[in-house]
Amino acid sequence: MPKTASKTAFETVDHYIASQPAAARAVLERVRKIIRKAVPGAKESVAYNIAAFKLEGTAVLYFAGWKEHYSLYPATPRVVRTLKKELAPFEVQKGTIRFPLAGTIPTALIEQIAKIRAEETAKRASKTKSEPKAAAKKPAAKKRAAKVAAPKAAAKKAAAKKSAAKVAAPKPVAKKLAAKKASAKKPVAKKPAAKKMAKR
Repeated sequence: MPKTASKTAFETVDHYIASQPAAARAVLERVRKIIRKAVPGAKESVAYNIAAFKLEGTAVLYFAGWKEHYSLYPATPRVVRTLKKELAPFEVQKGTIRFPLAGTIPTALIEQIAKIRAEETAKRASKTKSEPKAAAKKPAAKKRAAKVAAPKAAAKKAAAKKSAAKVAAPKPVAKKLAAKKASAKKPVAKKPAAKKMAKR
């Protein structure tokens, strides 16, 4: 945003307009009234040492007087696209719309520019307000997902232990059967023959 060539730091819009040459003062006062009518909720301020209107602290439109023209800022892509035909007679460059001081003030066009910029500003403000809420929702969603996932994980572990126990259970039985088979194969030790009876 270009600053004025003035070395004076303007504190109010009245102060800024009063510093301009007589011809520019009349035009800037008219532009001021047009913007105020188009965006009644906007507040006047000075930013970049030129006049501005703001909504909820965000600039809607800046306007400034120069030697041979006065300018409106910013000429956003939406402004230029929507009002392409109406802006054709004027110089539009690098986000700036220049109107000749000597020409007729395009009241309807300035109103349209101000209203479009007000809509853009309000939309941006609404988006900025909703972003913290969306960010706050994410941790809560993660927390809920963790709560849901925890029982599932516990259930899986329990199921895994149960299946492992089922697989492990037959092993002792198998060992017992193997032991029985092994003992069956061993030859039965013969009992020692009874000692011969005493001599006949």
